[in-house]
Amino acid sequence: MKYKRVILIVIDSVGVGEMPDAAKFGDAGANTIGHLASATGGVHLPTLGSWGYGNLTKIEGVPPVRQPKANVLRLAELSNGKDTMTGHWEIMGIKTETPFQTFTETGFPKELIQELEKRTGRKVVGNKAASGTEILVELGEHQMNSGDLIVYTSADSVLQIAAHEEVIPLEELYEICHIARDLCMRDEWKVGRVIARPYVGNPVDGFKRTPNRHDYALSPSSDTVLDHLKDAKYDVISVGKIRDIFNGSGITDHHGIKSNHDGMVQTTAIVDQDFTGLLFVNLVDFDALYGHRRDALGYKLAMEEFDRDLTELVKHLHQDDLLMITADHGNDPTFHGTDHTREYVPLFVYNEDLNGQVLPDQDTFAAIASTIAENFKVAPTPYGKSLLKDLR
Repeated sequence: MKYKRVILIVIDSVGVGEMPDAAKFGDAGANTIGHLASATGGVHLPTLGSWGYGNLTKIEGVPPVRQPKANVLRLAELSNGKDTMTGHWEIMGIKTETPFQTFTETGFPKELIQELEKRTGRKVVGNKAASGTEILVELGEHQMNSGDLIVYTSADSVLQIAAHEEVIPLEELYEICHIARDLCMRDEWKVGRVIARPYVGNPVDGFKRTPNRHDYALSPSSDTVLDHLKDAKYDVISVGKIRDIFNGSGITDHHGIKSNHDGMVQTTAIVDQDFTGLLFVNLVDFDALYGHRRDALGYKLAMEEFDRDLTELVKHLHQDDLLMITADHGNDPTFHGTDHTREYVPLFVYNEDLNGQVLPDQDTFAAIASTIAENFKVAPTPYGKSLLKDLR
């Protein structure tokens, strides 16, 4: 292997402009990083800017550079979709032909809700797309008084069930989510994840979701590079929701996080430890807190915080480390609705001994999987061209 360790960070939803087929997804004209920058008077990203971010798309405050300090390029999504699981699975080598079901506009079918009520013995309220905090303001008190289940979704392929921990014990909530996961294995109801969303608090002081969230995800449709690395006895360490997205497949160690910044602090701490293999990180706040809520200013500040954290992380990298930063889809905070957007994603590839350059676009996120597979000499994926020999 050329590099002992690969650190792969997914800055969730930070797209760099519409893909050629964006109109088919209702996303013509979307550009997450470009539009959030122009909507907020520019964004300050000295490290990513020096790595060539402004060479990928027009970003107010981040001009193109003559000589990027990283290898930088755009990746197109080959799969049919624009959701979290589709994007991450493709990053690790899977092409998804049939997109996961979403129920953003309609809520879940009456038949599904009735079956869930029948099998759990509890009534369902909500059944719509909503913010996890707003739904508790609306229905938290009702749920406490009635013992009903708050069921809601988002722009992602998810069925979320919220319940007060003092009203429905965690063990029961988890069992209810197992039942929902079983129901949602039917093709017409199949969602990527069922999520337990326990909360505490009261109507006077407010409600707060607890860290006892649990995801019940579909397993990947085939083996990924994560499985190949694990089978070859390499470390595969996940940070953030990576383990949930892959339903634990191919993961050897996991670290939960509280925020983007916490994720970067933990990533830096892990880099200071000795391991051989892949450190795979997801930073979800960009998407969950700012993209879906159409908060361009919050998104900008989160990007600037990430750039500062990245500057610190780079100081801890070893000479035989390869750092890769990418995204899984777009989520333009200036766009209509609250859905993800079909965009190219950036890929930054950095090592202190590489000079850096702008590389041609690649036609699949799986270029990342192929690069990792070639580096560690494990089984290649069916899709994507390794970039290892192109790096300079």
